[in-house]
Amino acid sequence: MSSTESTGRTADKSPRQQVDRLLVGLRWRRLEEPLGFIKVLQWLFAIFAFGACGSYSGETGAMVRCNNEAKDVSSIIVAFGYPFRLHRIQYEMPLCDEESTSKTMHLMGDFSAPAEFFVTLGIFSFFYTMAALVIYLRFHNLYTENKRFPLVDFCVTVSFTFFWLVAAAAWGKGLTDVKGATRPSSLTAAMSVCHGEEAVCSGGATPSMGLANISVLFGFINFFLWAGNCWFVFKETPWHGQGQGQDQAQGPSQESAAEQGAVEKQ
Repeated sequence: MSSTESTGRTADKSPRQQVDRLLVGLRWRRLEEPLGFIKVLQWLFAIFAFGACGSYSGETGAMVRCNNEAKDVSSIIVAFGYPFRLHRIQYEMPLCDEESTSKTMHLMGDFSAPAEFFVTLGIFSFFYTMAALVIYLRFHNLYTENKRFPLVDFCVTVSFTFFWLVAAAAWGKGLTDVKGATRPSSLTAAMSVCHGEEAVCSGGATPSMGLANISVLFGFINFFLWAGNCWFVFKETPWHGQGQGQDQAQGPSQESAAEQGAVEKQ
């Protein structure tokens, strides 16, 4: 019994000891430096960006009132959301004829490309910044001693800066098109029953786009964070050290040349 209890205790302690060793090995003071602090902000705002865009859902609608006394007012409610393939969303348009009751219609437009690119970029940014933080906090010696890590980090940071600018601008344009396609006025304009004299159409509630607008704002914030972090990552690369070494080497040479010129004049 004692041997089994001792083995059980050691088995329970071993995972705890491994977790404790990992936590003790983390250098939390690195987060006070600009490179670590900005990476934490990048990690957080990447979550905000793809979370706000990927979780959006809204509703638009219209009211159709037939002039015939036999039919009452029909309300149309259309729900839409990410990934904004509006052309696949169906709704029933009421008809004022006595023979048929409704006709299946679709919203217009497909805006999934900028939305999916925006969300995918946010997910990749989330995983990369998390891995970079682990290397920077736990294995900082590899980051400083191995010259490849800062170079790779700098190239990836520049790439993410460019992609965030493209994704935020493209999703901002796509969101503007989504707003135009989901307005109640656009819904009534697409229904043929509203163009005749047999019915009177009115727009419903305008869909709320607050969360989608915030996602575009988070996209541009991510762009500024990655652009500002390029300088701090560049300072860790050998290219920054070579530039300083050349400046220091040119300084003494210019001073020595000036001294030689003064001696020759004397």
